[in-house]
Amino acid sequence: ESDTASEISFQFNKHKKTPSIGSHSSDMASVSSVSGSVLSVYSGDFGSVDAQGTVEFALDYDEKNREFQIHVSQCKDLAVVDEKKGRSDPYVKTYLLPDKARMGKRKTSVKKRTVNPIYNEVLRYKIEKMVLLIQKLNLSVWHNDPLGRNSFLGEIEIDLASWDWSNRKLNWYTLKPRSLSAINGVDHRGVMNLSIKYVPPGSLGPKNPPSGEVHIWVKDVKDLLQLRPSGVDSFVKCYVLPDTSKKSHQKTRVIKRDTNPVFNHTIVYDGFHTEDLKDACVELTVWDHEKLTNHFLGGIRLGLGTGLSYGISVDWMDSTQEEVAFWQEMMSAANEWIEGLLPLRSL
Repeated sequence: ESDTASEISFQFNKHKKTPSIGSHSSDMASVSSVSGSVLSVYSGDFGSVDAQGTVEFALDYDEKNREFQIHVSQCKDLAVVDEKKGRSDPYVKTYLLPDKARMGKRKTSVKKRTVNPIYNEVLRYKIEKMVLLIQKLNLSVWHNDPLGRNSFLGEIEIDLASWDWSNRKLNWYTLKPRSLSAINGVDHRGVMNLSIKYVPPGSLGPKNPPSGEVHIWVKDVKDLLQLRPSGVDSFVKCYVLPDTSKKSHQKTRVIKRDTNPVFNHTIVYDGFHTEDLKDACVELTVWDHEKLTNHFLGGIRLGLGTGLSYGISVDWMDSTQEEVAFWQEMMSAANEWIEGLLPLRSL
C-alpha cells in the first residue's frame, strides 16, 4: 500500500486525566510558535468601520539587489475608528499572496490621531523577479489598538503579473472593503487525499495489538501553491498533538518539481487508548523544501476540535467541520480505512 511505513509510540499517563503541564509546556509553546508564523492575512476586527479614503504608494523592483520595494507615501480621508475621541491610529500592512506564510508581512510605523497619515517608508521583500510575478500584492490599512483588536480600514490588491514595471511613480488608490470570501479566510492551498483507521487494543486477537493504533495513509496532494516556475519540492510532516517530541515527528520523502505530488506513505502510531482519541489531534502539514529553510504550504488537523486537550485549553484543537467529521467517522468504525479529501489551510 505504501513505499514507506513508520511506526512510533504515542504514550500518555493513563492514570491522569490531564498531562503534566511541565512535561508538555515546551511542546505546546513550540506548536504555538509555528501557528504564529502563519497567521492569517485576515486576522483582526472586521465590520467596526466602513472602508473609505485613499492610499498613495509606488512599486519598484531593484534588479541589482533582487528586491521588491513598496514606497508607502501617505493616506487621505481614512475612516474614524474612535468616534468619541475622533481619532484613528493607522498603519499600512502588506502581504504577497497566495504565499503569505513564506514571504511574511511588512508594515509601516503607526501614525497616531490622524486620518491623513504621512509615512514615506519603503517596505522591502527579498525575492526573485520570476517568483514575484506569480504573486499578488495585498496592501491594507489598519487602526492600531493597544489591546490588539486592530480595525480594518480598507485594502487594495494588485496582480503583479500584469503590473507595468516601468511605472515607478506614486499613484493614488481607493481603499476597498474586504470581500466576504476574504473575511471568511477562503484561501485555496490544495487538497490532501488520505485514509485513516483506528485499531483498538486486542481487537485483532488476545493482546493484539497490545495498545490502540492510529494508521495514517497519506496518498497524494493536489493543487499545491507554485512557489517557483519549476513547481514545488514538497513533503508532508506529521505530529500527534500535544506530543511534539522527536518520537511524535514523522515525515514523507520529498517529491520534487510537482504541484500534485504522490506520497503513498503510511504512518502508524501505537500507544493509543480509545479515550485518547477525544484529546489528541493528528496534525499533517505540507512544506516546500529548500536548502536553508522549509516553507509552510498548508495543513490539516484531525481531531474533535473542542479547543481542549486533557482539560487544557489549546489553540491547535481547532479542526474544521470537515476534519471533525472525518475523525468522528474513524472513531465510530474501528479497523476500517476511512477515506477523505480535505482542503489544506493556514494553521
